[in-house]
Amino acid sequence: MAFVVDLNCDMGESFGAYVMGNDTAILETITSANIACGFHAGDPSTMRRTVRMAFEKNVGIGVHPGLHDVVGFGRREMAISAEEAFDLVVYQIGALYGFVRAEGGRLQHVKPHGALYNMAAVNRDLSDSIAEAVYKVDPELILFGLAGSELVMAGERIGLKVAHEVFADRTYQADGSLTSRREANALITDPEAAIRQIVRMVKEGKVRATNGTDVTMKADTICIHGDGKTAVEFARVIPGALKREGIGVRKIGDFL
Repeated sequence: MAFVVDLNCDMGESFGAYVMGNDTAILETITSANIACGFHAGDPSTMRRTVRMAFEKNVGIGVHPGLHDVVGFGRREMAISAEEAFDLVVYQIGALYGFVRAEGGRLQHVKPHGALYNMAAVNRDLSDSIAEAVYKVDPELILFGLAGSELVMAGERIGLKVAHEVFADRTYQADGSLTSRREANALITDPEAAIRQIVRMVKEGKVRATNGTDVTMKADTICIHGDGKTAVEFARVIPGALKREGIGVRKIGDFL
């Protein structure tokens, strides 16, 4: 196929010895999983169970480090220094690395979560610190970041492989940023609308912003939010829709 993309999902974001039901269903069709490491969500038992399920489905495993904010689910901005960002990313990579090694596998990628992801998308010092943390732990890891953002540029500068990420279930602003979740039009819940958006991003490298303008957008990996109401439905219909459009779906480590 002329076009190939990765399909990723944030998961392991529950607590206790149980993984959200969405995760089991979503793992049937995605190719990469971003697993919470206890700072914004998740806990050791959930991490272990999610890692094991992902390996059973041959899904690439990634670290999903967030700000230390369980109450806000890591989606509230916090004033942290570049040094603090470095430390929290290294710490969370190490936590998931232990479970991955215990299951006899290896990590594939790192994708910051929520506010940390959005802050790094526009803040060069923060993005450089995150990229350095990933590189110093393992330079073979792939760094996921918002397409065209400071984070992917930081990864490229330090020598990491980077994946430009786009979203199936979010709308975009004219500057290429995601529409704030505080806005009424931030989320896409219609599967057909989501499919139209991602097919255009993959094939044409463009996305229609909320103001009606087109924004250039590279798409290496497509995200579905695992906590979204439409997550399971999106995960079921998107792979088939992409295939019908001549777009292959493979885990990022197999083609990047």
